[in-house]
Amino acid sequence: MNLALQAVAAPRRQEILRLVWRVERSAGEVHRALGDVTFGAVSQQLRLLERAGLVSRRSEGRRRLYRARRDALGPVGRWLESIWQDALYRLKIRAELEEGRRGPRPRRRRRSRGGTS
Repeated sequence: MNLALQAVAAPRRQEILRLVWRVERSAGEVHRALGDVTFGAVSQQLRLLERAGLVSRRSEGRRRLYRARRDALGPVGRWLESIWQDALYRLKIRAELEEGRRGPRPRRRRRSRGGTS
């Protein structure tokens, strides 16, 4: 359960779980729904969620389809469902995802004070 809780702690993985909570989706569908992250990053997050036992995967031809294992989270799953309905939560997640996408702010260069006369 510790690995599962660690997996759910990240906003990006919470959003991926929300996307596959009720509907089975391919990694490509999850990628398109997120929009601001690479396909490789989505695949990595899905693998982590699968290792934590929070999503199941099945193959259909070349596609990999993912669905949340809602029973694996027990009470935490019910809590996630309740917060996903909250508009303030959705705003918080969007802000956290945007901040994560931007990364650290670049440092400003100092101008030299020695000017020309």
